[in-house]
Amino acid sequence: MTVSADPKELLELASRLAAEAGRVLVEDRPRDLGVASTKSSPTDIVTVMDQRSEKLIVAGILAERPDDGILGEEGASREGTSGVRWVIDPIDGTVNYLYELPMWCVSIGVEVDGVAVAGVVEVPMLRETFTALRGHGAWRNGEPIRARSAQSGGGGGGEGEGAGEPVPLERALVATGFGYAAQRRAVQGRIVADLLPRVRDIRRGGSAAIDLCSVACGRVDGYYERGTNPWDIAAGGLIVEEAGGRIGGLRGTAASVEMTVAAAPGLFEVLCEYLEGCGADRDS
Repeated sequence: MTVSADPKELLELASRLAAEAGRVLVEDRPRDLGVASTKSSPTDIVTVMDQRSEKLIVAGILAERPDDGILGEEGASREGTSGVRWVIDPIDGTVNYLYELPMWCVSIGVEVDGVAVAGVVEVPMLRETFTALRGHGAWRNGEPIRARSAQSGGGGGGEGEGAGEPVPLERALVATGFGYAAQRRAVQGRIVADLLPRVRDIRRGGSAAIDLCSVACGRVDGYYERGTNPWDIAAGGLIVEEAGGRIGGLRGTAASVEMTVAAAPGLFEVLCEYLEGCGADRDS
């Protein structure tokens, strides 16, 4: 039997599983939740709920699509034979989740033959679901969203907004994140200190996927971060693109662990030029 790779069907499954994982993460969160383990550093944490969320999502995928590939942050990995791969972050913003801060999410991106075709970012504490379908647009709770231009207001707009002159760097609200290694954080701190007087302000929310969705809906003008992994950006990156924004790395490269930058056209190029000039993709 041949299983369909229709992006709309893939998005429907991703959205259903992200919503179910989000519900479990809210309703079943232990009162005494603690750190189950650490990964790259003592600040790079995993909770039992990260693991539970990933298992729930993977089981749901394999129950309906046993031939698909999977890449999950907490270790779920299989090649698959269908050409479809699911890229899963069961909790993006685990530290926020641990501290009961609202900026955490479930992120699921879906690729067909290596190309992202669908993505969902479920933000339970904000009661928001961001989705995108390649070639069809991006949405927040079913309403179209666009990345912000100088003419559009903050907070994102409906379909058709976001066109016009780019936001200049000095008027840009820019989101960023920090790595887990102390040396990398020291460099990132110096870059933020240099960038801060050149922009409207800086925001650090603690979830790369939510930051990307914030670019897509106009809550921030731009975003950059060194150290993002595929599961951090698989869904959010597509949401940015389908909202009219750009996402990539420095010097014409693709977004990667070396650097991820996202913004509307115009600001994207200016932000990349600044980050290239100050060596933001180096650790010293």
